[in-house]
Amino acid sequence: MPIEKAVNEARSWGESNLDYIIELIRFMISVVAIWFVWTSFAFATYFIPSESMQPSLEVDDRIVVSKWAYGYSRHSLPLGLGEIVPHSWNARLAWSAPARGDVVVIRDEDQGINLIKRVTGIGGDVIEVRAGRLIINGEMAERDFQQQRRYRQHNGIPSVVMVSAYGETLPSGRDYTIYERSDTLPHDDFGPITVPEGHIFLMGDNRDNSADSRAPNGPGYVPLYRVVGRAETVLF
Repeated sequence: MPIEKAVNEARSWGESNLDYIIELIRFMISVVAIWFVWTSFAFATYFIPSESMQPSLEVDDRIVVSKWAYGYSRHSLPLGLGEIVPHSWNARLAWSAPARGDVVVIRDEDQGINLIKRVTGIGGDVIEVRAGRLIINGEMAERDFQQQRRYRQHNGIPSVVMVSAYGETLPSGRDYTIYERSDTLPHDDFGPITVPEGHIFLMGDNRDNSADSRAPNGPGYVPLYRVVGRAETVLF
């Protein structure tokens, strides 16, 4: 009968499409699971929202961060999911710790956001800044003038800023370029302070435009369990 044939065809079509939907759901679950594991334990990408790490990192750079570089904590979970894990779970599965000069992503629990800064002090270090010069354990980091530069601020007044670019070399030999507007601004005199064990001290490469460990509203001494990973390279 034509009606029975139509019913059978409709039933077959429905069963076929149901199988397709089930397979699609399984595929999507697999993709999400692989992504979750990969971004929790291997690598993740983050974008740079501000000028605080210029010239090393520019606004809107997309960087690759190694999650396995130092170990894992609840903040290794993507999408800020570590915030819903009980704060009493602040242990780390660790095999390494950040070194002076590393660029790291950390979780700022007060603001509920990720920050990226450079490690300038580790546990036990005495950190001091005098007239813009970084001093670690009584030894001043070398600083060599490179050139005057201008850059346009993403948000801020004035829109165009003049800075001096310096090559800075830590006592350990790590070197990179920093920006200084002057050596007389509030962050240019700081300390001395001693970094507690199990913590790191962070500074932005754009020294006068960075709410880092020197700033009253900055992250302060950062416990190691809040380190998300190490910046490896700029993806694009």
